[in-house]
Amino acid sequence: MSRAATEYRYEKLTWPEINDAVDLGKVCIVPCGAVEQHGPHLPLDVDLMCPTHIAWGVGKAIPEKVLVLPVVAYGYTGHVMDFPGTINNDFEHFMHHVLDIVKSLAYHGFKKIILLNGHGSNMPNLDLVARRGCLETDAESVLVAWWRLLEVDKTFMPNWRESKFPGGCAHAGELETSLYMYLDDDNVRHDQIQNGLISFNADESPFQWVDLYGAGPATVISWTSSYSESGVLGEAELATAEKGRQVYEEAVKQLATYVSWFKDRPKDERRDRHRQPPTIPTPWGQTPLES
Repeated sequence: MSRAATEYRYEKLTWPEINDAVDLGKVCIVPCGAVEQHGPHLPLDVDLMCPTHIAWGVGKAIPEKVLVLPVVAYGYTGHVMDFPGTINNDFEHFMHHVLDIVKSLAYHGFKKIILLNGHGSNMPNLDLVARRGCLETDAESVLVAWWRLLEVDKTFMPNWRESKFPGGCAHAGELETSLYMYLDDDNVRHDQIQNGLISFNADESPFQWVDLYGAGPATVISWTSSYSESGVLGEAELATAEKGRQVYEEAVKQLATYVSWFKDRPKDERRDRHRQPPTIPTPWGQTPLES
């Protein structure tokens, strides 16, 4: 068996082995996170650790189907800059950076690419990157938020979650704290764990509220310091390492299932509906379909 069939870490392959991985039709997972405050009890690398370890878990489970790239460490965090330690990456820089990775993978021959996100405010940016990857290359790219994997089995979150909705699982709350406890408990400041209130959630407006699993239809997302004292948004006191283990195993299971399905899914075929074939490229440079 070739090294490419057993190694799931992209950066550990040689260039000839990358050719082998392309021949195997491996799915590439690009973890995307942020260096950002997570309250007094969690380190700045929460949004790096969570997607990376879940991706590695999938790699260990099905190494013949997947390659995990090094994490994209710096995301869009401008609204959190009042909390020391947070590193912001301009949203356009961030999107171009990730899109360059997608285009590089497509150029080398990888045709199925997953952007595995670990930071909530990366979502609109990565959604656009994934869409552009599909339109501007011959590969398919898709955005997956690791926490959304816990919704595939409709029974998991209702049985797992103890915190209130909305707000209990927003940022450094029950969910992220539990998973981090499982992944790296030695670096959790247990004596600093406290619940954190999202002030506008307390208004109980049907329009403005937030949680990792939903948001109001007209929610203003301004400076984090304007609605949080500690940077914790949720019920961190309900977190346990055992809960984190359950989350990790469920996310890995569901992502591995998705990788296997996505890998063998036939690519959507573009069909031009123009009566007269276009004679110039699309506005972003894609060549017209051949007549």
